[in-house]
Amino acid sequence: MDVLFALGVTLFAGMATGVGSIIAFTAKRTNYRFLSVATGFSAGVMLYVSFVEIFFKGLTALTERYGEYWGHWVNAGSFFGGMLIIGLIDNLIPAAENPHETRTENETQPLHTPFSTAASESPSTQALNDVHGHHHQKLMRMGLFTALAIGIHNFPEGLATFLATLHDPGLGIAIAIAIALHNIPEGISVSVPIFYATGDRKRAFFYSFLSGIAEPIGAGIAYLIILVLFGGDEGVVPQELMGILFGGVAGIMVYISLDELLPTSRAYGKGHDSLFGLVAGMAVMALSLLLMK
Repeated sequence: MDVLFALGVTLFAGMATGVGSIIAFTAKRTNYRFLSVATGFSAGVMLYVSFVEIFFKGLTALTERYGEYWGHWVNAGSFFGGMLIIGLIDNLIPAAENPHETRTENETQPLHTPFSTAASESPSTQALNDVHGHHHQKLMRMGLFTALAIGIHNFPEGLATFLATLHDPGLGIAIAIAIALHNIPEGISVSVPIFYATGDRKRAFFYSFLSGIAEPIGAGIAYLIILVLFGGDEGVVPQELMGILFGGVAGIMVYISLDELLPTSRAYGKGHDSLFGLVAGMAVMALSLLLMK
């Protein structure tokens, strides 16, 4: 039952890409200041919970197994190992298809018009029609690569949410909300180029939705592999492995916050919007952890 609940929470976080797609199609105009505060809030939650909670959960498990001295070394190695893994994933994705590229108001405007298609008469879409199939094919390729890139990113994010929920449901839900907020602009990033290429909202939504499904799928596959390889006869993940995984998860979340969320928040916002979101995320996370004590 705990595993199913953890998968459900991870599914909730992943499905936010579909929410981003729906917002892109239904909102009269994109509220970029909201996206700035939301992604800043998400970064604040992730940074605070990584450094204050998850990192030390891993440390506790590892010092009990390896002792005070080596436990600290293994935990630090796990933290930077997590950053290395997500960094390698980032480097495997071409920069041109970066899922965190900010979409301008001109790019998203046709999505908000009920009867618009990829052949809209706006200057930006008219330019697309001038090059016909070649440019549409290029846009479709960009959208599919973006969906794939987000899907790859979502594998470790899904594992982070899943493990945290399995260990502490309250903590896992908080992380899931943070990742869900982070996934909303990613859903827009998938929908925009695919809609321009096809004029098909359903298709754009489908690929956006599909990229989010990678979170629970990735979490489930990773957990099954861990159980098969390390679970032993009782099917329980060893304490030291959980400690290493928590250290790695903390590293992954810090990397995502600093490399993806904060730059995206700054790009969408004005003034101190991203900072307000960051501090609010930390404060809400701190309050929720204190109330759960």
